[in-house]
Amino acid sequence: MSVQDQARALMVRHRHMIRNREQTMLSRKASEMGMPAETAHIVSNNSSANSETYDRSNVGLS
Repeated sequence: MSVQDQARALMVRHRHMIRNREQTMLSRKASEMGMPAETAHIVSNNSSANSETYDRSNVGLS
């Protein structure tokens, strides 16, 4: 596997983790509000600002 393929795989995996984290938070909030968790869906947005918002923080890396 080339370096470019490894970098791409890492980026795709990272985006997938962010999306899963975002979906989990959305489902939890929906259930807190009394909505079924199945009705909470992420609307696709290609903005890079969203990935920064829902990314892990550096707090747990100490």
